[in-house]
Amino acid sequence: MPSPRPTLTIAAAAAVIREAGFGVRPPGMGLELEWFVTRDGVAVTDIPTIRAAVSAGGSLPHGSRITFEPGGQIEISAPPSSNAASAIRGAERDAREVMVRLADAGMAAVAIGLDAGAPRPRVVDEPRYRAMDEYFSRDGSAGASMMRATASLQINLGFAADPLAAAAQWELAHDLAPILGAVFAHSPLFDARPSGWQSSRLAVWLALDPARTGPVATRDDASDDWTQYALDAPVMLLRTGDECLVPDPVMTMRHWIEAGHHAGHPTVDDVAYHLTTLFPPIRPRGWLELRMLDALPDPWWQVAAAMSITALTDSALVAELTPIVQGCRELRLTAAWWGVHDPDLGATACRVVDTILPALDAQDFDPSLVADAHEFARRYVRRGRSLADDRLAAWHVSGAVAPAPEPVPTAHRR
Repeated sequence: MPSPRPTLTIAAAAAVIREAGFGVRPPGMGLELEWFVTRDGVAVTDIPTIRAAVSAGGSLPHGSRITFEPGGQIEISAPPSSNAASAIRGAERDAREVMVRLADAGMAAVAIGLDAGAPRPRVVDEPRYRAMDEYFSRDGSAGASMMRATASLQINLGFAADPLAAAAQWELAHDLAPILGAVFAHSPLFDARPSGWQSSRLAVWLALDPARTGPVATRDDASDDWTQYALDAPVMLLRTGDECLVPDPVMTMRHWIEAGHHAGHPTVDDVAYHLTTLFPPIRPRGWLELRMLDALPDPWWQVAAAMSITALTDSALVAELTPIVQGCRELRLTAAWWGVHDPDLGATACRVVDTILPALDAQDFDPSLVADAHEFARRYVRRGRSLADDRLAAWHVSGAVAPAPEPVPTAHRR
């Protein structure tokens, strides 16, 4: 809640931002998975219906938190695990339980980066999302698409304990993000037809407020870069009582601190909340939050998670990958549009994947997951293909705008 009088300096706000982004947190890693829900091929957006189905058996076995996005997308957020293998196994266990519970209620989950079917309504009527709708609508329809029609795989991993190693992680994550986004692109359709993009989901993010969704500029000091990014990002909303006010005209957090607003002056809580409205592809929250991946079907989300986490937590691999991907952070547009079909990006993607694959054997992953990773490389990356190409091929044959629903596990599945 804003204060009626100034209570905050730029220096105090900067301290809040640095602590939130790079303050010491317990080590660990976790996954967040999103899906669209359907019944007999028709979108289901009624959240009480979905919630009743997935809550019928009580808490999920691994303890993942269940939430919903504004378009009715279901999300599970797994609790932190000590290593990549346990993080994936735990999220996998809960994901498969969700599939079973949805099936018991006659529904299914679909994993794809963007729903290319009929426009979805906003079904979460909370002040935050009403304000987000208003804020993003000033610049077209991309904001509504992002909120209501996109789904992702989000990877969270702790910073290395050594400051130099953590800085190397931060740098590598920015260069690796477009490569991973291209390799695992899975949303080539929009409005029931090919969009031209390998990842229409990434295209939607590219069309949004760049001071809020663009990558953090990396120079010499990651915490200072993040601080300047947050101070110079527009304030999306001011929380006033039970409602949220969208500032008009637009103002940055820095301007709000220095000049105030008729609704009041920012507090420490307002700065902390402002950080939750910033969506760079690599977001620091005391850990690294990787936000560039489309939602992926089983077993490919496990492959994407294993490759991404291993690449950023194996110190020898970090050193080996860094020169391979140096400068690739500038390829966000290329990654979203061409994906691995771009000759240079595709060649780099092959080098990246071939560098990561041997390192998977040293981890505690299930042998079947390692086999899946090798199969993904053989079937897609080395052939210059993507999951998006599968979706395009299916659309040309049948007009299908989404993949088949996620399988319902049986006792015979791993």
